[in-house]
Amino acid sequence: MAELLKLGEPFKVAMLVYPGITQLDLTGPQEVFTKVRGVEVRLYWKSLEPVTSASGLQLIPTHTLDDDAPIDLLCVPGGPGQVELMADEEVLGFIKRAAQSARYLTSVCTGSLLLGAAGLLQGYRATTHWTSMDNLEPLGAIAVPERVVCDRNRITGAGVTAGIDFALTVIARLWGEAFARAVQLGLEYDPQPPFASGSPRNASPEELQRIQQQMRPFLERRMEATQKAAERLKV
Repeated sequence: MAELLKLGEPFKVAMLVYPGITQLDLTGPQEVFTKVRGVEVRLYWKSLEPVTSASGLQLIPTHTLDDDAPIDLLCVPGGPGQVELMADEEVLGFIKRAAQSARYLTSVCTGSLLLGAAGLLQGYRATTHWTSMDNLEPLGAIAVPERVVCDRNRITGAGVTAGIDFALTVIARLWGEAFARAVQLGLEYDPQPPFASGSPRNASPEELQRIQQQMRPFLERRMEATQKAAERLKV
């Protein structure tokens, strides 16, 4: 096990933000990471203009993609806007450059597909939103349907709300479980959902079918983008 980091030491977290992002994929982990003294969270996009999330919430980038300052951890959130970025050379170029200096490459939800499109998950175990698990294998990843998956310096979280679990897992790995437990307590993160339907493992067949039917056109478009990205990785 690697030696734990010391609280208060500078640690740079770079989070990609983009139009159509699922804001909780970003703001969940961001809230957790900022509880660590010494951590600086930076939000990267093509410009510093406000970015509109899939739900309409506006997010303000703090750095542009051409900023080449070294970072310690890269986190790529997911969201519907991820599909358009699968062939965006400027975004994929940023991810690849960040990966050269980052000690940890991470994602939440379908952000893992962008890591995959950048060629950074080949041979690694990874997860994503349950509706898009079949997108990982074409990108060379080993799909694992778990809440958080750690494989060497790759740490990926499942869909949306899993971003909080993901960030706590990162904190435990870097600063120790005792500190991560204290952060969880401070956030009063004690999930008690009103319904047992938050996972395909416990949702009813009818609920699964309804969601899959509603999302089918979009999921087909996502898979098409994934397959094109997979072809580019073979070149």
